[in-house]
Amino acid sequence: MSDTGSQEKDPLTGTEQPFVQHLKELRDRLVKSFIAVAVMCAVLGVYPGPGELYDLLAAPLVAQLPQGATLIATSVISPFLVPLKILLMAGFLLALPVVLYQAWAFVAPGLYAHEKRLVFPLVMSSTVLFFIGVAFCYFFVFGQVFKFIQSFAPKSITAAPDIEAYLSFVMTMFIAFGLAFEVPIVVIVLARMGMVSIEKLKAFRSYFIVLAFVIAAIVTPPDVVSQLALAIPMVILYEVGIWAAKIFIKHTKAPEDEVTGEKP
Repeated sequence: MSDTGSQEKDPLTGTEQPFVQHLKELRDRLVKSFIAVAVMCAVLGVYPGPGELYDLLAAPLVAQLPQGATLIATSVISPFLVPLKILLMAGFLLALPVVLYQAWAFVAPGLYAHEKRLVFPLVMSSTVLFFIGVAFCYFFVFGQVFKFIQSFAPKSITAAPDIEAYLSFVMTMFIAFGLAFEVPIVVIVLARMGMVSIEKLKAFRSYFIVLAFVIAAIVTPPDVVSQLALAIPMVILYEVGIWAAKIFIKHTKAPEDEVTGEKP
């Protein structure tokens, strides 16, 4: 009888123990992610340094300013806080592969084999696409946008942008282009989960073109260059997403024994 009574209580304690273990594992994964970000920030703080990182970030704008013009700081603590924010942002981006790996290692044990084939490629590809979007914005869009804007500046005005305003602008553009380049991932996930069929995605193509230009007009500065630079890649990536969704669905189907719980 005592054995039976103890067995009846075991399920309660058994459900608590794995939960506590999951919390501990989550804590460990978060600590490792934090350490990775801290290490990257420390490395970047030593070389090239916060000030140099800001100079690198401001290079596309400075290159388009009149000769002798520079950025200004209107707040007393801006010369300290703004480079520090950039240091933290750069450290997090460099440590992002480690952070994503820790997230993947935490959820992977609870996934089926076909779900692992689904999640891992999406996590990696979404990270790569986000970095490509940021790089595209920095190396191509910024130069064209700043050149376009400065071409309209009257000669009687000396441009001297504020460093905090510039940082806010850069962060907004980076996030906008980084998320815009995630369009194929969104298309693949919607198609793979069965929420939208490939045929409906194709039929929605013309509406998405309009939607892409509306989004570009909202999130980018009011100039044609940046709007086209965001909308056109979104449209192209939408087509890429439809093509990739067909292949992805074909190679990540769940086997019958995992769906029905029976062996074939």
